[in-house]
Amino acid sequence: MLRPIQAVFNSGDYPDLLVGLGSPDDAAVYRLDDSRVLIMTTDFFTPIVDDPYQYGAIAAANALSDVYAMGGKPLVALNIVALPSNLPPDMISQIMLGMAEKVRESGAVIAGGHTIKDDEPKVGLAVVGLAHPDQVLTKGGAHPGDILFLSKPLGTGCITTAAKNDKAGPTHVADAVRWMMRLNHHAAEAAAAAGATAATDITGFGFLGHATEMALSSNVTLHVEYSRFPLLPGAEDYAKEWLFPGGSVANAETYGKAIRFEDTITQEARMLLFDAQTSGGLLIAVPADRQDIFVSEMDSRGASCWQVGVAGEREDCNIIVTP
Repeated sequence: MLRPIQAVFNSGDYPDLLVGLGSPDDAAVYRLDDSRVLIMTTDFFTPIVDDPYQYGAIAAANALSDVYAMGGKPLVALNIVALPSNLPPDMISQIMLGMAEKVRESGAVIAGGHTIKDDEPKVGLAVVGLAHPDQVLTKGGAHPGDILFLSKPLGTGCITTAAKNDKAGPTHVADAVRWMMRLNHHAAEAAAAAGATAATDITGFGFLGHATEMALSSNVTLHVEYSRFPLLPGAEDYAKEWLFPGGSVANAETYGKAIRFEDTITQEARMLLFDAQTSGGLLIAVPADRQDIFVSEMDSRGASCWQVGVAGEREDCNIIVTP
């Protein structure tokens, strides 16, 4: 969709645009001076939960995550809101409050925004963050030997789909909501402290889709072990019932041909790695001799992380998945 724009803007004419249309990444990066860059992103989506406050908070956490994935700290945000004209005022207030309190938790501030009428609710944020140029993370910095860490469990796509079909247990939904509302700031801080080489956040393209972008941008092949992946409670049960959103199926069709699975990995397990996530965790590549620093930094913040694999020399596929 952005290809026509690339023909208009020649990257050579904008030397301070360090990350933009030239390569796919989580946010744009613009250099202000030798010690500061702006990180800019926008994201919004339709409701995935019934509770309006949770919807707003998840939408905000999801949008803020792109700044964290690039190694930045959120600075200011603008609301993006499209709501039906007949939506009850108290429901609107709860959506806005959920977004506002999550932005405040990040240390940023909402400075305004734009609202339109639409038949289907859509909310999110445009976010600007700040970072030092040397601390910017992209998808393209991973090296062979780097250890791959994930900061949140997988499974939000199939669990929210099960909920929409009235097949999800309340505790499973509550766990998924809790993780979707969680900011990725601890993982970003730990990545900076450990000298991480690359990062991306796991959202709509699923783990394997976003990991594919890291593999291609870094010119490596990622080796991951399915048994190492954290899965939300209930995710495997709903996967066996094939309760996946359409986006997960599209991810498998788009990225599956360049992924090598060992034969013993079941179809539902494969789909969990393709499962379209909302406000997922960060996938972070850390040099092997600094992995203990990353784990220690996460532990000191009371945050979880899971080692899921390693980056290897480039082979004839993007990702190799073993049991």
